[in-house]
Amino acid sequence: MEKTSKIYVAGHRGLVGSAIVKNLHSKGYSNIITRTHAELDLMDQRAVADFFETETPEYVFLAAAKVGGIIANNTYRAEFIFENLTIQNNVIHQSYLHNVKKLMFLGSTCIYPRDCPQPMREEYLLTSPLEYTNEPYAIAKIAGIKMCESYNLQYGTNFISVMPTNLYGPNDNFDLQKSHVLPALIRKIYLAKLLSQNEEQAILDDLQMTSIKSAKEYLNAFGVTGERVEIWGSGKPMREFLWSEDMADACIFLMENRNFKDTFSSTSEIRNSHINIGTGKDISIAELAKQIQKIIGFTGELYFNASKPDGTIKKLTDVSKLHALGWKHKVELHDGITQMYQWYISQKGNKA
Repeated sequence: MEKTSKIYVAGHRGLVGSAIVKNLHSKGYSNIITRTHAELDLMDQRAVADFFETETPEYVFLAAAKVGGIIANNTYRAEFIFENLTIQNNVIHQSYLHNVKKLMFLGSTCIYPRDCPQPMREEYLLTSPLEYTNEPYAIAKIAGIKMCESYNLQYGTNFISVMPTNLYGPNDNFDLQKSHVLPALIRKIYLAKLLSQNEEQAILDDLQMTSIKSAKEYLNAFGVTGERVEIWGSGKPMREFLWSEDMADACIFLMENRNFKDTFSSTSEIRNSHINIGTGKDISIAELAKQIQKIIGFTGELYFNASKPDGTIKKLTDVSKLHALGWKHKVELHDGITQMYQWYISQKGNKA
């Protein structure tokens, strides 16, 4: 990519998209195109076609997606498969029609089988059944990988697919019902700390509520009190986490330095060309919660409700392919959690 290349970042307000835009700016890229959902509905085929016709981007980062945690994935199954398929079909196809030089499709490591050998290598894709709770989302992302591969093989496009592990960082979703585990734990434990200290105004400001009685009832429904925080599952599942700004750095490194032909070795059957992006290190949910509890300074109890689903027991990426391509993560988990907590409370106007 040239510094003046026209670069479209789809999903620029999201966790990864915002980090990509920030990273591009820091590297001196000056011609970045973004559109809010109100300005461009990526599910509208005609609107997407008109956008590509008018703007003619040279490079595309496809970071737009409908995302959520285990509850959202299992509850809104139809929405997760339909919306993600529609968004990626529109953007990938129009990128082909309008001769985009390179596209990067961002997926998720939930594409791998529920009982996948650990750590998860790229070639384990489609070798056994998926985790049930997020199967629709995973199938949509697998379709995106195969769409990029197929367009590359048939049309000679240069579309790269990357599969990040669990991401966290600035601009994450902290919604108590729909967020992923790490931001949900930060917010729950932070609010429990406020409850334990009777910081009523800070609680109301955080929840954007006016009645402390209603606020306490609302938080109690999520298992949050001043004495303890309920966490779904046994706490035993192992998870890997990558700082979102590291993810952005990896994406831009690959777009600047690698092409589709660099992502596979076989010349007979080209498949599994996607690239895992992660740290290659994992931690149990219980240990993660304890680490967050210590950083925030909450002295109450962490209660693990084993009657709730755990999801996949272990999900660790094999990042040897990524390392061979020349990139390695920089931010370790403790430092990332600390930065994310400070970012969250700064957004709320509160102090730690």
